[in-house]
Amino acid sequence: MRNRQSIFAYILLAVFLLGGAAFLLAPWLAKKSAPEPSSNAIETPAAEPITKEGEVVFFRDGKKIRKIDVEIAENDAERNKGLMYRPYIPDSTGMLFIFPEPRELGFWMKNTQIPLDIMYVDANKKIISIQKHTKPFSEESLPSNGVAQYVVEVNAGFSDRNDIKTGDVISF
Repeated sequence: MRNRQSIFAYILLAVFLLGGAAFLLAPWLAKKSAPEPSSNAIETPAAEPITKEGEVVFFRDGKKIRKIDVEIAENDAERNKGLMYRPYIPDSTGMLFIFPEPRELGFWMKNTQIPLDIMYVDANKKIISIQKHTKPFSEESLPSNGVAQYVVEVNAGFSDRNDIKTGDVISF
């Protein structure tokens, strides 16, 4: 009987020693097996909050519908980046894209993490089309379906929640 107890004690001691060794070595082994970052990896910029640079007010028949704070994209670099890499924007904010002259436009959602409503606006500041509930990360071109000079991007569903439609007018 005493011999059995000794064998059991040795087995129990071995289990505890192996468990302790595994506990102590686990962080070291995890570091060794983690892949090294490659030098050609694409870095994702940190998410930026919306910087208020202006306001856009939506009107129908001269009556104010809604006002939002906007960040303005008025040069090529700002227009190309848009709302990329942002995991969230408040519902009371958006981005206003200003182009130097009216033309057919098309936007995509590359590197854009959140679904958006994209409102195309003509030179007279009238909404000519709305691309609703766009698909994040899509590289499909979303056309203006007409000549536009301005674009307003807001959270998906914003235009429906605020009853904003084609033909409404903006001011900024």
